[in-house]
Formats: sequence, structure tokens, C-alpha cells
Amino acid sequence: MPKNKIQFQAGYSLIQHFEDYGTEDNCEKALFDWKWPSGFKCPHCGHDKHCKLKQRKIYQCNKCHHQTSLISNTIFASSKLPLTKWFLAIYVITQSKTGVSALSLKRQIGVSYNTAWSVKQKIMQVMKERDDKKPLGGTIQLDDAYIGGEHRGGKPGRGSENKEPIVAAVSVNEEEHPIAMRFSVVKTFSLAELKKWAKQHLSAGSTVVSDGLHCFKAVKEAGCEHKSIVTGGGASSVEKEEFTWVNTMLGNVKNAITSSYHSVDKKYLPRYLAEFCYRFNRRFKLEDLLPRFIYIAVRTPPLPKKLLKVAGLHG
Repeated sequence: MPKNKIQFQAGYSLIQHFEDYGTEDNCEKALFDWKWPSGFKCPHCGHDKHCKLKQRKIYQCNKCHHQTSLISNTIFASSKLPLTKWFLAIYVITQSKTGVSALSLKRQIGVSYNTAWSVKQKIMQVMKERDDKKPLGGTIQLDDAYIGGEHRGGKPGRGSENKEPIVAAVSVNEEEHPIAMRFSVVKTFSLAELKKWAKQHLSAGSTVVSDGLHCFKAVKEAGCEHKSIVTGGGASSVEKEEFTWVNTMLGNVKNAITSSYHSVDKKYLPRYLAEFCYRFNRRFKLEDLLPRFIYIAVRTPPLPKKLLKVAGLHG
């Protein structure tokens, strides 16, 4: 059997990472190029000439004297963490296949647990905001699922207070190979909620294949063609070829959450789901993951502490 070219690609090694971004100077130069790919441009007046105040690492516009920095107005804003540790955290998280807990990240980059948690949440927020702007298209396998276990003494099954409803979608190509996925927390499986979700996350003209759950027909309101297949119950309902990849990815994500995180606070679940989707959707060139991520990170607004702990419940 031939090796899967995506799984066995050369990738981007830790040694290569340290060669490229092992010093603060290297990280600063790279960040400058990603923030201002055409050269410095004053965020206040647009002037392209500047001087650098080396002691404070501040860039000052020669025209209006506005001062800015590499990390101002980015996801890194107000951080005192060296860029080498930020870059290493991004490397560890983007190159991981199953996810890295804040506790594991703390040990790998040498920071406190609270710092590691904040860094990870900010990185996942960048991932979520980026994929929120990239709807799925083509042929899409769609399914409903729940994340979380039952509380002892609580309601059993889908009525459990600890279970969060999610919509799982995987787009496939003509050869039925998976291309991209989108997992979203929803309030409930209703027509109104699925209509809202579909308009945000699906491209008009897509073909959506789902089981017979009534709410899924709402995708037609987003300009999509809908094919409903009644699967019935039991183990055989997840063995239909039309849902191979959405069921596979659901299983992979659930197993990864259990093994890497054990449990996830439902308040932050949208970010964790976005983390899995972001990596999967960009798995074709692992060496590009870090530069692609940081290019977007310097264009993602700051996330202050008060907002960091108020993650969106749905999306």
C-alpha cells in the first residue's frame, strides 16, 4: 500500500524551527516582515519613513511622530513574554495532531500555568476568527453530535446538562477525500439556529448531505442544495459511506479531547473545536503553518484578559 503523501510529508522539524526563530532578533525580523510586508507603514498617517527607538523597541513615524511596536494592535499586544516563547508555543500547537493542553504547554515553553493558558486561548482565538471567515463549499457531509459526558445523578443521554450540541461539517472533493471541516457549538438543533449557522459557514451553491434530522433542511435557506438520507438508529447508522468522513472526524476530535484535555469547559469549547479544524484544514503543507498563522495573528485584534475569559458560547 502506498504511503499517504500528506501524512508522510517532510513537515517542519523542531530543529528547523530553532534555526529560524531561536533568537529574539530572528523573531523580531520575521514579525516585522509579516506585519509590514511592503515595508513600514504608520498606522496613524500611512507614512512609510520611520526611526527605531532601540531601548524601547518602538517604531516612530518620521512625519506624525506616532509611536507603535511590533506587537501593538495584534493578538500579542501587552504581552511581556519573549517572542521566542510565543513562536515556540505557536509551533507546538500548530504542529500537534491531537492538541496540547495548557499544562503540557507550560512545561514545553517554560512559563507559569496561567501564562500558558492565556497564550493557548489567544492562539485558539486567532484560529477561530480566521476560520469563521472561510465558509465550506462543494460537497459537504453534515451531522449533529454532542460533546461532553453525563454528570452522575443528572439527566441521561442527550438531555445531560454537561453535553453541548455541535454541528459537524466536512467538505469532500470529487474523489470523496476530505478537504476541510467546520465544527460549531449551537444553542439547539432548530431550523432557526441551523439557518443562522449555514449562512455563516456554508457557501451558496454547495451540496449538503445530512441524515434525516428535520433542522438540516434549513441549509436551503443559505442557497445550498440539500440531500437527506434517513440513517435510522444503532451502530449501522454511522457506517453509511455518505457520512464516512464526518463520522471519522467526529471520532477523532472526541478522542483527542479525551486524551489531551480530559475535559473542556463548555465556555471555551468553540475555541478548542476551532483549533482542531484550523490544523486539519491546513495539513497539506506543515512547513507553512507557523508563518501563515503569525501573518494572521498580527492582523487579529488584541484579546484583553476580561475578554479572554468570556469566550463565545456558540460559533
